[in-house]
Amino acid sequence: MTDTTVLNLATQALVLIAELAGPVLVVSLVVGLVISLFQAVTSIQEFTLTFLPKVVAIGLVLLLMGHWMLGLAVAYTEHLYNAIPQLLAGQ
Repeated sequence: MTDTTVLNLATQALVLIAELAGPVLVVSLVVGLVISLFQAVTSIQEFTLTFLPKVVAIGLVLLLMGHWMLGLAVAYTEHLYNAIPQLLAGQ
């Protein structure tokens, strides 16, 4: 296995991680920002106020996009398993 192959596999893995984590992180960021603005406007300084809306929003994202996310992860894993003979033959 050459260094180019290793870098290609690592790049694919990092892109997959970004694609899988992106929707959850963006939704969590947006919900946190909205709750923070609400707290600043109303002067409510409750630290646990952001927890439940974030959990619900992340749950909805996983419910709506979980099938797509799982499909990406399975496709990448299948690609890696199918590439094992070519990777080993390249030595």
